Amino acid sequence: MSGSSLDGLDIAYVQLEEVRGKWAYEVLQAECLPYSEEWLHQLRAVASCSVADFLRLHSAYGRYVGNAVQQFMNKHDLEHKVHFIASHGHTVFHEPAAQSTFQIGEGAQIAAITGLPVISDLRAVDVALGGQGAPIVPIADTLLWGQQNYLLNIGGIANITIKKDGSVLAFDVCAANQILNALAAREGQMMDTDGHMARSGNLLFDLADQLLGDAWYQKPAPKSLSNEAAMATVASLITDAKHRTADLLHTATVHIARCVADALRTYGRTDARTTMLVTGGGAFNNFLIEELTQQTAELGVEVVVPEDTTIQYKEAIAMALIGTLRWREEVNVLASVTGAERDSIGGALWLPG
Repeated sequence: MSGSSLDGLDIAYVQLEEVRGKWAYEVLQAECLPYSEEWLHQLRAVASCSVADFLRLHSAYGRYVGNAVQQFMNKHDLEHKVHFIASHGHTVFHEPAAQSTFQIGEGAQIAAITGLPVISDLRAVDVALGGQGAPIVPIADTLLWGQQNYLLNIGGIANITIKKDGSVLAFDVCAANQILNALAAREGQMMDTDGHMARSGNLLFDLADQLLGDAWYQKPAPKSLSNEAAMATVASLITDAKHRTADLLHTATVHIARCVADALRTYGRTDARTTMLVTGGGAFNNFLIEELTQQTAELGVEVVVPEDTTIQYKEAIAMALIGTLRWREEVNVLASVTGAERDSIGGALWLPG
């Protein structure tokens, strides 16, 4: 799995078990491989590539993933233990209105290098059926984390799953680590570790109100954000250089918490106290978790941060399940979440020959 925050390539060796419809998982090995400066540059600049360069990058990134997975298997002595590889790839284009989405990382390259079956292109069928193609993690929220009513993932983009009255709704909420990392970069930092800079800043009230006025937040769910659209909703935070970075980070962090609280207020439960599982890189940001806790407490929501493995690798775990369901030819993308015509079995299967 590679997410919009560009933290690196997450690889997880997951054992899944299903007994009479009840699913369980165990992460046996996992690690995140940070991207080199060269890969960061290429992934950020892909939108401006020519068609030829785009296709070369699609193949090259597939070889990169294939070699990374092979080295991971060698390191952890996993030869003849892995049934298949489920690869999300890295999203470089997402325009559901045009029924188009693309995640680079050619599955054929991964299969050729590892000699294993590969399941990739996990979002394409849903988008072809008129869906948003995102979020696709809610099938795992239902089958693996069914005891939670709310599940929030804070990556480059924050997305949420809401279970209510026997149905599942999920959607992208707002830009998250993308904007926090971009602001931290102004001070020469990769990220605002633990939210230290944000905590030292002050809330810019006018800017905070301005951000909430973006038309995106009035759109009904289900809805999804491309990386570019997510950044556009908070562009003024990047361009408004007259403010201190700490103040902008503080305001951006409060904005994320407010957006989540507004989403729960609009679509969530009102009948009882409940919990919200928070994962993704943002779960390690203590200041953001404190703001979330404060903003959602009045709604009767308790913020729950799980152990580090689930925080960091939840999306990779979800891809393992989605791949497993595809392997079994069972539904792995929910139309109630994406707005597609129907549930679907997403994923292209590449055999090594």
